[in-house]
Amino acid sequence: MSMRAQSPPIPIIDTHIHFFDTTRPQGVPYPAGKGIPGLPIAIPETFRKAVAQLGIVGAIEVEASPWVEDNLWVLEVAATDPIVVGTIGNLEPDKPEFHEYLGRYHKNRLFRGIRYGNLWNRSLVTAVEKPEFISGIKELAAADLTLDTANPRMDLLRAVIELTDKVPELRVVIDHLPGLDAPAEPAARRQFEATLRELANRKVYAKLSAVARRENGQLQTDPAFYKPRLDLLCDVFGEDRVVYGSDWPNSTGNWVPYATMLPIVQNYFNAKGRAAAEKYFWKNSIAAYRWIKRDPSQPELNA
Repeated sequence: MSMRAQSPPIPIIDTHIHFFDTTRPQGVPYPAGKGIPGLPIAIPETFRKAVAQLGIVGAIEVEASPWVEDNLWVLEVAATDPIVVGTIGNLEPDKPEFHEYLGRYHKNRLFRGIRYGNLWNRSLVTAVEKPEFISGIKELAAADLTLDTANPRMDLLRAVIELTDKVPELRVVIDHLPGLDAPAEPAARRQFEATLRELANRKVYAKLSAVARRENGQLQTDPAFYKPRLDLLCDVFGEDRVVYGSDWPNSTGNWVPYATMLPIVQNYFNAKGRAAAEKYFWKNSIAAYRWIKRDPSQPELNA
């Protein structure tokens, strides 16, 4: 009796993790200057321990510090461990020094773009009206780098539409979209969905990250709880425009172990078939970030 060959596990690129070290002399601005309970240091080594045996073969660090010097600190930390395939830095496109900083950090192949949005008292909504901001974003796009937004709201989504009207060649990744609740009122919900569909017509990727939620203090692990919101985002953006991210170690700080959080999206995407799951867990991240393969365990297209 012949046995059917079992498919190899799908490798995973986590496109949303953060680093910090509260033991540095200067401390850290994130998270809250104190680290996360039980985790004073979040660096590649601690990330490896958190994801051991879970199939994570690479990760992209997304900057959570407003200190421009931390762009260099992250790149130096990332250089020590090939599990880091890219970093998304913190630079302000409307500042006079943006050109110099972008040129300096872009010389490092691991620097894959910048983060801008509802973070560090910045607002994409107001920034898109500034000619100097648009000029900086055009320079970012010309360098084939990515803009990662921070903490979605409806006004941010509309600002991304305006931004990509002005810079249509720009690649944008919108983070944590499953955390943005669709309005209950029918007209507002239609507007919400129309906004998402307009975004899907641009070079915009939906990062289905920070998925795990609590209701009345209880962590929800039933896939059925997450299916409606994931169905909506996958329907709107399609299987070629969704990427995986964990938000580690914030996921740990919210008392959601990585090994508990990951199966939520694994069960959902595995039900769609291997092809769709591979796109979500690693293939689409290549298109979104142009990340750098640094280890044989990391997949590549047409390998």
